[in-house]
Amino acid sequence: MFLTPSEEELLALKGQRIPLVKLLTYFGARVRDTPAELHIDQILKDAGLATEPYFASCARHSEIHIVARETVAEQQSEGADEEQEDESDLPPGTLPQRPFTIGDLPCANEGLDSITPASNLTAATHAMYTNNYSQIPVLEDQYTVVGVVTWHSVARMYGTGKEAVLANAIVADPPIVHAHDNFFAMLATICEHGYVLVRANSGAISGIVTAADVTERFDATAWPFFIVGEIELRLRKCLGAKIGEDAIRDVQRHDQKTGKISDLTFGQYVRLLNGDQRDKNGQRLEARCAAANQNWQALNWTVANQSQFVHQLDRVRNIRNQIAHFDTEPLSPQRCEELRQFVGLLRQLT
Repeated sequence: MFLTPSEEELLALKGQRIPLVKLLTYFGARVRDTPAELHIDQILKDAGLATEPYFASCARHSEIHIVARETVAEQQSEGADEEQEDESDLPPGTLPQRPFTIGDLPCANEGLDSITPASNLTAATHAMYTNNYSQIPVLEDQYTVVGVVTWHSVARMYGTGKEAVLANAIVADPPIVHAHDNFFAMLATICEHGYVLVRANSGAISGIVTAADVTERFDATAWPFFIVGEIELRLRKCLGAKIGEDAIRDVQRHDQKTGKISDLTFGQYVRLLNGDQRDKNGQRLEARCAAANQNWQALNWTVANQSQFVHQLDRVRNIRNQIAHFDTEPLSPQRCEELRQFVGLLRQLT
């Protein structure tokens, strides 16, 4: 159940810069799924507030500025004389905007089960067996690592005929990485050992990352990248074949009028086809709407609805911006489904 802060509480935030996660806690939201975004956006709108950057598409670690809603509307408006790009609309082919670190994985910060040097071997194997662990750390305290017990080290102890005690089953020099270490640079270590312990910036052992965690994360992260890439390729193919260079230049910035479909951002794809474009005062931009309608007719997609297609395309734009910032929070099931539906539509149309 989401929370609804009072208008007084929200207005007290106006002008402040706060971490995104703090904003979410005001509304009792743990993740930014569609229901949470709609709830937060409506409550902020009712209070006449907005965020810069937009809270639903910025990176998880972002600091956001609480501002008056009309301020954002003015900055994002597309005036008749000068076209303004949405700050969150990234250029074509943009890669992740910051390094992905070990600490970006939730399991690196969620704590971990462990035993102490005073525990017995049965306590270690019982914990591993009941929790389906391949290893369990042996910690003297939250900062001091004695070692790790693994099924392999237990088997080796028995295989060499050593006494079955905890000390003989401990791997004394386990791999330890820091939360700020580059994730990709640590992949070889994770693959070699099957796990790494994570030391937070405070010095405490904050979690463990296993090969299974890496596999799960890549599945959640790589799939959206490939799907959004396919969506953009299909858009370029169908729009470039039917819409002329002059129409493309009409939606490009004044200093970047190349007329090439490959130079468009997702926001410009939207403007190319959006038949209901308005200025900051809510007035229809008739010339732009007429041009967009003409572009849509040129596609000859009789089975697709223009306004619904544009709405879906704009949603994909927001999702692309989220994953291009390499948000540490994987896409919600609802957003994954939106990508599936839109790429499925494009496959039929192209």
